[in-house]
Amino acid sequence: MAKWIDKAVGEMSRLRNNLSRLGWSLVGGSFTSSYKLDSTRVNYDMARKLYNNTDDNYKLGAGFAKPIVNATVGFMGVPSPKIDDERAQEKLTSFFEENMSKLQRTIRNAGRDGDVFVWVTREDVENNKLYPEKGKRLVYNIIPPEQVKKINRDPVTNKPREYILVSTHTWEDENGNAKKTEITQHIGADYRKIKCKGDVPPGIEEGDFPNQWGFIPIIHFKNESDEHEEFGKSDLESIEPFMKAYHDVMLHAIQGSKLHSTPRLKLNLKDVGAFLRNNFGVTDPAKFAKEGNSIDLEGHELMIFSHEDEDAEFIEVKSATGDASILLKFLFYCIVDTSETPEFIFGVHTPSSHASVKEQMPILVRRIERKREAFDEPFKLLCRIVLAMTSDSENIQFSSYSTELEWDDIDPRDGKEVAEEIKIVAEALGLAKDKGIISDEAAVQFLKKYISTMNEYESEDEDITGERDRIMKSRLMSMQLEDSQFNEGQLKEIDKILAKIKEK
Repeated sequence: MAKWIDKAVGEMSRLRNNLSRLGWSLVGGSFTSSYKLDSTRVNYDMARKLYNNTDDNYKLGAGFAKPIVNATVGFMGVPSPKIDDERAQEKLTSFFEENMSKLQRTIRNAGRDGDVFVWVTREDVENNKLYPEKGKRLVYNIIPPEQVKKINRDPVTNKPREYILVSTHTWEDENGNAKKTEITQHIGADYRKIKCKGDVPPGIEEGDFPNQWGFIPIIHFKNESDEHEEFGKSDLESIEPFMKAYHDVMLHAIQGSKLHSTPRLKLNLKDVGAFLRNNFGVTDPAKFAKEGNSIDLEGHELMIFSHEDEDAEFIEVKSATGDASILLKFLFYCIVDTSETPEFIFGVHTPSSHASVKEQMPILVRRIERKREAFDEPFKLLCRIVLAMTSDSENIQFSSYSTELEWDDIDPRDGKEVAEEIKIVAEALGLAKDKGIISDEAAVQFLKKYISTMNEYESEDEDITGERDRIMKSRLMSMQLEDSQFNEGQLKEIDKILAKIKEK
């Protein structure tokens, strides 16, 4: 019995050690996983080189990077914040309009780099001649992601508790001496600590300072975010191997083109010595070859052959790329499918573009909708921070900070297709109304989905006129116009009759 127990204890010990190496531990008689947040990050410098196509190792393949990122940004656009409080709506609308270019750059950088950190600050501009209309304003600051050294998070909620920012600053003093320092900032909900390693640059004060807001005014826009990852992923990561392969194949094809682009002369000779004597005046072919001499075909448009079955021909490569074109096409569609980007975004020929718009546009629409949903949380947090900072600094009380986002509709159809669809729907609703199987209210409510300028059939808001009243008003105006035109016509006829009577 003792030997059996010892053996069982040994097996349990080995099992515990194996599970520990895999990240599991025995707690309270059951095995639980020791959770560890993945803190690996995108190579931001590499992502920017791919986007700008400045890396020599990707030159012939990284041209796909910019259209993929920019097409997503162009279709996504920037959301419009909507809130019930009128004063809050005014503040948010003003803030978004003033920072429209930075908001677009935020979405672009998030897709390219994977991470964007926005720091909202409130700056005093009372003595700034460039902003005479404002005393203080909120500033939208985009922090380079590589400056965010670490994010300390709550172990339970995983929410950021402290941002650690590290940046290098260089400048010249009044004597022209080069200066350099490393600035480290610890930013929490109640504090901000600044420390310099090296010379303290002008305008920077070291020390511990209170954070007057009571929250961290930094928003992390994380692309393709996952709960187990601390940082986002670049849209270029998934297609990087294909861009590298495309570059290598294209480079090989171009090198082959340079090698084989010049035609090669092929001579079919039976008497080499006679050919050299007759055409190039070589008396001793053996000595000519031994000395490593060469022949020059310039000025020898006509060649003399000693035998009837001797001839000469030029050898040309029909396709320098050979099978590379098939492989390049395969890699191109790998990039299209992996990036979820329609091929017409890359500017392919017209027939293919027409097919791509109808077949691949739904894929892009779903991708854009997914991207918008992923950025919903950080944009709403941005709105809350703007309202909270405005409320504290301007002593304004808002009824709520809860904000909704409105995005522009993505419609792959052109104007003609939209007009034709509205026409068909309107004719169908008119026929249903004439047959007595649908009411005016039902027809208006259904048509409202296609025409954004239509209101509810009966509005509950006193300031908004219902569509029924608007229709009645339009009919009355039309009837009055018809009556006035009829009366005007009658007056003209009477004037003509009176004029004829006077002539008599």
